[in-house]
Amino acid sequence: MRIISKLVAGAAFIATPALADTTIIHAGSVITDASGNPSGPATITVTDGKIVSIVDGFQPTPEGAAMIHLPEHTVLPGLIDLHTHLSGDPSGEFWRSAVNPPEWSTLVAAKNAHVTAKAGFTTVRDLGSRSDQVTQSLRMATADGMLPGPRIVTSGRTIAIVGGHGDTNGFRREVNDALGTSFACTGAVQCAEMVRTASKYGADLIKITATGGVLSQQGRGLEAHFSDAEMKAIVDTANSLGLKVAAHAHGARGIEAAARAGVHTIEHGTYIDAQAGRVMRENGTILVPTLMAFQGIKENLGTGFYTPVVEEKIRAVGPYAESIVERASEYGVKVAFGTDAGVFPHGQNAGEFALMRKGGMTDRQALASATSVAAEVIGMEKEIGRLAPGYSADIIAVEGNPLSDVAVLEKVDWVMVRGRVIE
Repeated sequence: MRIISKLVAGAAFIATPALADTTIIHAGSVITDASGNPSGPATITVTDGKIVSIVDGFQPTPEGAAMIHLPEHTVLPGLIDLHTHLSGDPSGEFWRSAVNPPEWSTLVAAKNAHVTAKAGFTTVRDLGSRSDQVTQSLRMATADGMLPGPRIVTSGRTIAIVGGHGDTNGFRREVNDALGTSFACTGAVQCAEMVRTASKYGADLIKITATGGVLSQQGRGLEAHFSDAEMKAIVDTANSLGLKVAAHAHGARGIEAAARAGVHTIEHGTYIDAQAGRVMRENGTILVPTLMAFQGIKENLGTGFYTPVVEEKIRAVGPYAESIVERASEYGVKVAFGTDAGVFPHGQNAGEFALMRKGGMTDRQALASATSVAAEVIGMEKEIGRLAPGYSADIIAVEGNPLSDVAVLEKVDWVMVRGRVIE
């Protein structure tokens, strides 16, 4: 029997048991689902990356199995962040896209994947990478165990209108053209082609910028960008390929138009109003509010971190950010967890919980938004988001009870992704 605890420095990622081996976890308490309550001491058996059983008490460890001893901890499902950008770190220097090679983005993404997993986020949805194939490659590397990191669901590149948020801008014309995303489109036919191209290169879902953005260098407001025909073509084409669409959207009419077109999630939702909320509710559109992004950009105001055009937009959205969740709840819109990590430092993702609670969500609702609800959003509710036999062994351990104080998730002491311990 091999005993491994969170205090053993030698238990590195590559030294954890092979997937065919068995790991026994002794937990002081277990939360199997955000809708339940903590148990007493329990034993979780993991074999081949899957949970085999969860039984009361500390059970004996079979010969040859590894044992993780966490008698003072609450063990619960790994967390899910539905909006990250692993290949980027915070920077007001928009010109970096003109000088950093794609290889640099890959290294940054690998670093951030590890940091994110250590913070307790065992699955992420990455919505827009800075270079082609970065997150698709990282998705394979983390799945194979080549690199430590979360399960990755990725859109690859973002589809935008020409010159809009998501298309390179802010440089001289010839530089803009050289750096152009090749995923900008005009007209229903061309936009449908972009969806097929994203699918061709391995996208798990489609990400569009349905409105203007705060951090891009164009300052033409935050309302709708795509025409109704273009957005409908995007959604219909994605659906025909079995893909869902996530829409970056700030302005209320842009939110409404995207929801009416059938997008699955609205990212940010800054100016959501009753009319936009009604259309979202009627269409089953889910809001991913990314409150940490608003918090992060606000902290850099007045420091010279951003260009004047960006700073003006940050000041405009600031007064609305704190009430996004409150308004969505009032309109009956379902809310799921996502942070926009990359706009603020990766690894601080769990700060979103306190902001959601400030917006009126209970501790239990906030935890559910990052586990069972988020798992449903990505269509993996039968694999992740709770602890049960047959589910992926995506497990974290914290001190305290997140159902009574969700802020304890800001300090995660132990993480397992797909049966592999992250150190």
